[in-house]
Amino acid sequence: MTWTVRVDPQLCLASGMCAGAAPDVFALDTEHARVLPEAIEPDERILDVADACPAQAITVHDGGTVVGPRRD
Repeated sequence: MTWTVRVDPQLCLASGMCAGAAPDVFALDTEHARVLPEAIEPDERILDVADACPAQAITVHDGGTVVGPRRD
């Protein structure tokens, strides 16, 4: 099982929070963040990053199901 991570460039504020917290998964371009790998192993840290994104621009998908950000 792998996850797919997406950054919505329309929402991203380029705060750099994601790239700072998970530089192996996110890179910061001049206008927005982007995801580096096509798929990742499930990682609680990435859910935390999606939860903390100030623009809620990051989504984490497990197949067709959105698993992050968490809606607690």
